[in-house]
Amino acid sequence: MPEKKREQVKVRRREVAVLIETSNAYARGLLQGVVHYIREHRPWSFHVMEQGRGDDPPPWLAGWKGDGIIARIETPRIARAVVRTGLPAVDLSAARLVPALPWVETDDEAIARLAAEHLLERGFKRFAFCGDARFNWSQWREGHFAARLKAAGQTCEVYRSEAAVGDVAGETRQLTRWLRELPKPVGIMACYDIRGQQVLDACRGAGLAVPDEVAVIGVDNDTLLCELASPPLSSVIPNAHRAGYEAAALLDHMMAGKRVAAVAHLIAPLGIAARQSTDVLAVEDRDVAQAVQFIREHASEGINVGDVLRAVPLSRRVLEQRFQRLLGRTPRAEIMHVRLARVKQLLVETDLPLYLVAARTGFEHVEYLSVVFKRETGRTPRAWRAEARG
Repeated sequence: MPEKKREQVKVRRREVAVLIETSNAYARGLLQGVVHYIREHRPWSFHVMEQGRGDDPPPWLAGWKGDGIIARIETPRIARAVVRTGLPAVDLSAARLVPALPWVETDDEAIARLAAEHLLERGFKRFAFCGDARFNWSQWREGHFAARLKAAGQTCEVYRSEAAVGDVAGETRQLTRWLRELPKPVGIMACYDIRGQQVLDACRGAGLAVPDEVAVIGVDNDTLLCELASPPLSSVIPNAHRAGYEAAALLDHMMAGKRVAAVAHLIAPLGIAARQSTDVLAVEDRDVAQAVQFIREHASEGINVGDVLRAVPLSRRVLEQRFQRLLGRTPRAEIMHVRLARVKQLLVETDLPLYLVAARTGFEHVEYLSVVFKRETGRTPRAWRAEARG
């Protein structure tokens, strides 16, 4: 007897609407995270259209019979359109216009803390924040940035825009006046990279030297935007990829009928992309400034404190005292800090095996790198890389 053919069971792909703009690096990172998730799980059929941030929802959504939605719910119109579908949905916006939905967002406290510590490490004693009051995340970053500085015994000036929305010339004039009136040198956190670029443009118009008089750090690490800025803009690196991955995982659970609480899922940033806009040490001690510059340039070559001492005319005891007084850590700790920052960068931006990461950051043995990395971050390099990439 001929063997019976096994019945082929065709599994229907779930249909998911993705309402995320493609106009900025953070949003594109979210999309990459969603794609990464479905590559590791069952594929979905996506319904996507090119759009800008806050654009009206696509007309087809009103009568769409899909399975779920991942959206950046930035306006009441988008909120109403998503709710009316009655479908499982995950929100990727800090606007929080639909409290009944689970939402995934960057950890703004961690972002602001990284920015503050980056500027504190450079010896600044005066600080300011330049935000955009239209956005919740900007207000949250402002509050956390000021709180971190307060804990360090410092205060923070804040830019309050009085220009009408869309009045670019008025905004530029007000921002320029504000920058001129700030005490110098000053370290400024911009709420995101676009604002950081505006601050740099205003500094140029005001004749202020960056980074010597004004150091600026943004958020999002929009590489193209940061590199086109003059000078190139330092930026906090959010983990947009992880946020998109997490949102897709939550929606998958919801479409499977599982209950997902309407709570925030906050994603920690990856670190700092340091560029010329903060490449300065705001201390009057020239020997310490020279030592720090030497460390930044040579830390990945496996240098030690003895190498630093050969670069500056100070005894070990005096150098360590001055480092502690001005930077709050020893020269040895500064070397390790710079090396680990480079390790994180290579883990995120390359596929280099760990032994090559160790070799390129001054660690003679990969085992020692793993021990130091876990001591400082709580995770192994491999676990940290996997988490950063979703």
